[in-house]
Amino acid sequence: MDRRNSIKAMFLGTVSAGVFLEACKSEKTTVAAVSDADRMQEEKDYLVKINAEPKFFDEHEMATITVLGDIIMPKDATSGSASEAKVPEFIEFIVKDMPEHQIPVRGGLRWLDLHSFNKHGKSFVSCTHEQQIGIVDEIAYPKKAKPEVAQGVSFFNKMRDLVTTGFYTSEIGVKDLGYMGNQPNQWNGVPDDVLKHHGLAYTEKELKECISF
Repeated sequence: MDRRNSIKAMFLGTVSAGVFLEACKSEKTTVAAVSDADRMQEEKDYLVKINAEPKFFDEHEMATITVLGDIIMPKDATSGSASEAKVPEFIEFIVKDMPEHQIPVRGGLRWLDLHSFNKHGKSFVSCTHEQQIGIVDEIAYPKKAKPEVAQGVSFFNKMRDLVTTGFYTSEIGVKDLGYMGNQPNQWNGVPDDVLKHHGLAYTEKELKECISF
């Protein structure tokens, strides 16, 4: 099973509070799959306020989030990547909406660069893809990780939650899950064999007025 399918199985199977980042505690928190037509005016006003605030992450931090997000949720044959689903923008919103994530995420990004400099002499985004994957493999599996990268493991766990939440609440992610939502259907009435089994039948009036397909 590849990385995306593993994450999808985890997401569908657990729907944990951690994955949803305690979103139910805050009606302010929104997701990309929700349109403005579905929002209350109070929520729209709040979004305007949040979006008017200065950016929390700088350019380098956003670049790092983008690279890491696309490693966690890469583009595949059927769906787009985390960056294509605007997950970095989602994370920027989340840390302003829920400030308790600001220090752990920013601190984790700095740890990631420091660890990368120690290993390869350059920042995480400047590493080759193979080097980036090598670093991620050190921190992506808590049970296998060495004690000295414990901070990186904690950071990666948080980023994995943020990325999967952002991705699967986006239009791309909802389509990737195959979620159809409420869809209009067509009902042609009770099948003839079922009606006959119960000794019933539609009247000509019912057929004319009610069965329209």
